[in-house]
Amino acid sequence: MLGLLTNPFDTTRTPHSGYHWDGTSRRFFEGWYYRVTLPGEAQSFAFMYSIEDPIGGKPHSGGAAQILAPNDEYLCRTFPDVSKFWAKQEELALGHWGEADLDIKPGYLLSADFERYVQQGYQATATLNQGAIYDPGSGKYCRWQYEIQPVYGWGNKGSIQQSTAGWLSFLQIFEPGWQILMAHGLASGWIDWNGRRYEFTNAPAYGEKNWGGAFPQRWFWANCNSFIDEPDLALTAGGGRRGVLWWMESVAMIGLHYRGNFYEFVPWNSQVSWNIQPWGSWQMQAKNSQYEVELLGATDLPGTPLRAPTENGLIFCCRDTLQGQLNLELREISGSHRRTILKARSSLCGLEIGGSPWSDRWVSD
Repeated sequence: MLGLLTNPFDTTRTPHSGYHWDGTSRRFFEGWYYRVTLPGEAQSFAFMYSIEDPIGGKPHSGGAAQILAPNDEYLCRTFPDVSKFWAKQEELALGHWGEADLDIKPGYLLSADFERYVQQGYQATATLNQGAIYDPGSGKYCRWQYEIQPVYGWGNKGSIQQSTAGWLSFLQIFEPGWQILMAHGLASGWIDWNGRRYEFTNAPAYGEKNWGGAFPQRWFWANCNSFIDEPDLALTAGGGRRGVLWWMESVAMIGLHYRGNFYEFVPWNSQVSWNIQPWGSWQMQAKNSQYEVELLGATDLPGTPLRAPTENGLIFCCRDTLQGQLNLELREISGSHRRTILKARSSLCGLEIGGSPWSDRWVSD
């Protein structure tokens, strides 16, 4: 029996950390994203786990693990047997066994036992990310195991953490749901990428998830927690066009954790605007009564197509790079005066566009 793996009173623990499936046969997916950045290598790894229609027997039932690796290389492995997927509803804990020398119900294993008995699969919690996948077609593989020390959840440090999409995200009104699980953490361990072993201590780590029975039409995203000369800074920003009951809406947000403080720019407390090119440029601005923020993400790299759950199953429908350029400025507002609190830049920003159509730039109304 798998007990609680994390402290339920941990002040970095966020809402929606647990698994959302209600056991019904309605169309459903849940996806998790773990990232670790290696500043010394000027590279990152992103691990993406997903499960679709976990009741089984549906056209799109199954799971997958995808990895975006250094130089935006890519590896994917599907796990069609949903009975070998497990997740906890009361905390962040999940896994999927592909090939395993165990005749027991899948669940959390001690790290040494997982490495010994599970040839393909993964397991992940708030403090651990571990797995192994292999592509027989290309011969490429990845094995990984690292522990995570959360630093920032989603909210002010030491306070109750917040839902990324607000209190209405507890209802099925807005789908899909989106939650930053850990805006910033410190990862220590190793990743073996096709024979090259990366070992790291206190590397910047990040985690988020999404879930639901509906899918956004298109979206954009930027994430970075490895800035030049600013070790205590984490940014996540994004927006999308999604269904709300019987209509569609376009929304966006910017969230900053900086030196113990949380700066949140969301539709219910700020004006948020954006100008996103089909690829290459991400411009966002936001302003509320106290602060304003501007960010510019850019890349001249081609990016890598990634799969994402859609109405038609897991298909290539988004493009990412983990080597984007980012310039960020945060200012405090006092009457007609502006005071710059922060200027920061990075060349290790994650940038993404997804869905369709992206025939032209997307400018906020």
